[in-house]
Amino acid sequence: MFNDLFLRACRLEETERRPVWLMRQAGRYMESYQRVRREHSFMEMCRTPELAAEVTLQPVREFGFDAAILFSDILVPVEAMGVEVEFVEGTGPVLGATIDEEADVEGLRVPDPYEDLSFVLDAIKILRKKLEVPLIGFSGAPFTLASYILEGGGSRSYERAKSVMYNEPGIWKGLMSKITDTVIAYLNAQIEAGAQAVQVFDSWAGALSPEDYRAYALPYSKRVFDSLRGDVPAIHFGTGTSGYIELIREAGGDVIGVDWRIDIGEAWQRIGYDRGIQGNLDPLALHARPEVLRRKILSILEGTGDRPGHIFNLGHGILPTTSAEKVRLLVDAVKRFSPL
Repeated sequence: MFNDLFLRACRLEETERRPVWLMRQAGRYMESYQRVRREHSFMEMCRTPELAAEVTLQPVREFGFDAAILFSDILVPVEAMGVEVEFVEGTGPVLGATIDEEADVEGLRVPDPYEDLSFVLDAIKILRKKLEVPLIGFSGAPFTLASYILEGGGSRSYERAKSVMYNEPGIWKGLMSKITDTVIAYLNAQIEAGAQAVQVFDSWAGALSPEDYRAYALPYSKRVFDSLRGDVPAIHFGTGTSGYIELIREAGGDVIGVDWRIDIGEAWQRIGYDRGIQGNLDPLALHARPEVLRRKILSILEGTGDRPGHIFNLGHGILPTTSAEKVRLLVDAVKRFSPL
């Protein structure tokens, strides 16, 4: 039997219970993942369809999540654009692009996902034959990907990205346009390959003021959502964006994912009840005592009431130090909950 709870919630349809999945649910907190990781590099896992599919399936098998999210990384299409990407243990991604003038942007490619990212599409095809829950494809949002390219990796201040954004409009617009074209093609190829929903991660959007988000990021994210083909739900997740969550809604998405920095009931009211909502447990709540964790889970479930359209998730990705037993507790608590 195919479990379509997640898809029905995305479409604001009634569900017997609340669907639940977790961002980064396939990862280092699982022993089964660690066994695969000891034999293969991270990028080898991303680029090998059979390995990516296996790691995607692991948490669904072990915990009974109501959706699977494809195992990959938001920088996979950036690498296909011609940017060198290296994952350094203990540091994270290090990118080798030099973007000093408009000619540097012109040197980047808009990759053909069927040629340059076929391994992602092949993993989706494998998974559709094996999964009994919906499969979520994903991409980074244009602002987040542009920031990675300009900063050369992670950042606290986004000094380089914002300097280009404010002072080099030709570079910024050219880079954002090229990334947007890449994301659109990439997500539509995932949908065609069989992804039953897609999520756009704007993990760094919270670095922007509302004014800057509206001027420098929103138009590009909106073009992504407006260009998605097929009748699949789209989730829009931003981190640190509760101050202007209405603008996240304006940019697009059938479901708006929210982090833990806002009360979920308030967030939904501000977003509007014609959109679904996803979230928003603090990932570190999974490090709390069981009774504390249960209370926090219940607070979110009660805070969204019996209105259809809520998907239980974390407010960001699960941490590698998380106990698998706490994840099991979370899934069980959500599945047992009844608003009646």
